[in-house]
Formats: sequence, structure tokens, C-alpha cells
Amino acid sequence: MENLIKDAIARIYERIEAACQRAGRSREEITLVAVSKTMPPEVIKQAYDAGLRVFGENRPQELRDKARLLPEDIQWHFIGHLQTNKIKYVAPRAVLIHSVDSLRLAEALDQFAEKRSLTIPVLLEVNVSGESSKFGFAPEKTPEAFEKIAGLKHLHIKGLMTIGPLSDDRQKIRQAFRQLYNLREDLQKTASGVELPVLSMGMSGDFEIAIEEGSTHIRIGTAIFGARGRQP
Repeated sequence: MENLIKDAIARIYERIEAACQRAGRSREEITLVAVSKTMPPEVIKQAYDAGLRVFGENRPQELRDKARLLPEDIQWHFIGHLQTNKIKYVAPRAVLIHSVDSLRLAEALDQFAEKRSLTIPVLLEVNVSGESSKFGFAPEKTPEAFEKIAGLKHLHIKGLMTIGPLSDDRQKIRQAFRQLYNLREDLQKTASGVELPVLSMGMSGDFEIAIEEGSTHIRIGTAIFGARGRQP
């Protein structure tokens, strides 16, 4: 299993490099977030031993438990839907929360951070596909949400996140990622002095398109660990 994971990571790096070359970008611009949800700590440790340091979890208690067991230099990202009553498990441990999808959640995070003298780095999740199964702000409502959340003193908005449409149409996927990129550019122009360096978009099936459209953080699970732990 360890060699399978190591080989899978090497293949992903090759694909990242090729996508960067096509887009005229530097490989250093891309952060690989290894999506380790449902993976036991010993499997995550194999990916760690293969050189990965950034891992993404979507279950709050799972992130808490794994952070206690695994090396301290792992950077934990939270990428799933976060309920306000689970903030306590995530906020003290995650270096970035990708999935702020409502003003209510943002305000709850801000209140938690204020009580503990924290500043929490976050991304706003945008539902560019419009699919009802996905969380996130509608693109047309994102500027208003951004303005309100940017006013919360204990949150630091680093950028935007989206999940590509569930489709075999590569052009449709590309358009969705391009829409998020353009939305980020518009927000930076409208809000004076604001920098939003992070675009979290792209997963195992579409990360190369995402890189070509400006992604900085790709969230890869299946292509590293296989489907729920089966070999990659």
C-alpha cells in the first residue's frame, strides 16, 4: 500500500507539472491538499512519509482525532460542510477552512475566534454550478456576503472555493472554474486593497482543468488513496 501511495503521488505531481506548463504557470503556485477523509491514521502517515504535509478533512471530529495522533507539522485544512456546533473541533486546528458557506457560519466562527483571541483564515464557498446538492453562496450573492464577512474582525478571507459541476462535459467544468476565477478578480478590483490569493478548485477528476483556469489549491483524495482506501 505504501508504494502504491508513493507512486500515485508521483503520478499526480507529473500531471500537475504538465498542467502548469500548458497554462504557463509555476509548479510552486499549486498546493496539493491530500483529502484524507475516512482514511485511518496509518494510511495518512504513509502519504506523510512520501512527502505530503497538507491534508484535508471534512468531518470535524475526525480532524480533531487525527491531529492528535499524527505529526505536528501536518497542515490540516477543513474542506467539508461545517455546522456551527462543530466549530470547536476545527477552528483551533485547521490552518484554513475552505467551506464558509453562510453568513451564520462566518459570524459563529468570528465569535469563537474572539473568545480565544484567534484569527481564522477562511475561504468563501461559492456554488458556481447551481446544483442543489452543493453548499455555498450563489455567485451573484457572493459580493454582498464577502462585504459582510470581510467586516468580521477575527476572520481573514484568503480567497474562494468551489466544487466543479458533476458532469462529463469538460467545457462546462472549465467554464465553472473560470467563473470563480473571474469572481475573485472582480472582488479584488471592487474592494480596494484586498488580496485573495487562494482559489481552491479541482479534485481528482478535474484538477488539471482547474490548474489551467487559475486554481492554487487542488483537493485530491481518490487519485492518492483510491476509493475509500482501495488501491489507487
